[in-house]
Amino acid sequence: MAKFFLGTLVGILVGGALVFFFLGGAPRAAKAPGEPIRPPDAGGVPPGTAQIVLREDFFNTVLQTIFRDMNAPSFPMGGLADAGKANSESYALAQGEGCDSRITILPEGSGVHTGMRFENNKLGAPIAFAGSYSSPFGCLNFTGWAQTNMELRFDAAQQNVFGRINVETVNLDGVSPLLSGFVTPIVQATLNNRVNPIQIIQGKQIALNVPIAATHGNLQASVKDVRSDIKDNALNLYAIYEFSGQKSDAPPAQ
Repeated sequence: MAKFFLGTLVGILVGGALVFFFLGGAPRAAKAPGEPIRPPDAGGVPPGTAQIVLREDFFNTVLQTIFRDMNAPSFPMGGLADAGKANSESYALAQGEGCDSRITILPEGSGVHTGMRFENNKLGAPIAFAGSYSSPFGCLNFTGWAQTNMELRFDAAQQNVFGRINVETVNLDGVSPLLSGFVTPIVQATLNNRVNPIQIIQGKQIALNVPIAATHGNLQASVKDVRSDIKDNALNLYAIYEFSGQKSDAPPAQ
């Protein structure tokens, strides 16, 4: 079984999970792409499998760099009340007060640090945030944190590995139960809808098309399945290849 180590991951992670997740830049999709990625079979992975290792501290180093060197990741909120609020006088007043309905991801807050956590064979990510929302009650400012998990999916047609974020809980600081019941589902819907699906690996980054000069042909391989597990604070992706050879009518090189 071949392994892709850290140097190989630079190309794989460009535009990958954490950047798309926290910048809110991924395209939306009504239906989750592909199928859920399963763990390896009990007998292990088959021959012709490449292992891609992504460690927890690598993800968190990427996050620390984003928070240190870039603007705070921020994206507009949207949710359950959008359709009716344009006719609300309180909404118009809130807009006049500069309430821009945005949520901003913070490096830490509400007693948690934003980052990836690999626990119990799950990809977890607590997220600290602050935001404001133009509601029928006026401009609501809030802080809090959300607990999320990521489901991995493989789309064989596109040869892509995707992540799908699911917000499990939203915890708001110092907000009355009445307003919390209004804001919480909107925060949850915003986080879920703005970031999914998350493209982690593009098929062209892991496909093989290698010329073999002595045969005057090409060795080709496409990924037919992907499995994953989490061990020792690392996410292991197992790309299972299907190999083929392409002959040429020209004679082999001399």
